[in-house]
Amino acid sequence: MPRLEMIENADEAAIAAWFAQRLRAALATSPEIAVTVPGGSTPFPIFDRLVREDLPWERVSIWPGDDRMVNEDHPASNIGRIRARFEPLGATTVALSEDAQPPHFAIAWLGMGADGHVASLFPNTDPKANDSWPVRRLTPDPLPPEAPFDRLSLTIPALTDSDEIVFVIRGPEKRATFEAAADGKHDLPVARLLRAARHKVTCFC
Repeated sequence: MPRLEMIENADEAAIAAWFAQRLRAALATSPEIAVTVPGGSTPFPIFDRLVREDLPWERVSIWPGDDRMVNEDHPASNIGRIRARFEPLGATTVALSEDAQPPHFAIAWLGMGADGHVASLFPNTDPKANDSWPVRRLTPDPLPPEAPFDRLSLTIPALTDSDEIVFVIRGPEKRATFEAAADGKHDLPVARLLRAARHKVTCFC
């Protein structure tokens, strides 16, 4: 695994400022960049701060790391909520599909569940670091009661095809799972991804 930096007790404003700084650094070396971001409850308050940053959003493409198989106007849709925040600023947002060909990402921003899943790569899906497909349609088992839908998810090779990876995780249970993954103490999806990562990993916890 590459170098890991753990940043403790950062609030939403600090994380948004960090992400904006990393976007500026990437845009300084490339005319256009792509990033992938998570869904769920944690990132959207951070997005609400990030959109206040003065950035050339028209040069940024934003991909969800995963999404629920619902219409974009459904409350459980990640891409619908991402579009609503970033497209008015000029960013391009890209919905996942089974035949999508994700680009190289400047930053892969990920969350993690208490069961060690990342994106929608749940333990039952047995994600592979050498998956030949960049996007998979998957069914979590058990289905999370708050979002009981099939998923589309970027795979480990698609997520690690990035210049850097950042996690934002909340709570001691998730932190313990993440640290155990970094120490090689289990083989949950997050551990598989960390082993496959080629560049720096930052974790806000």
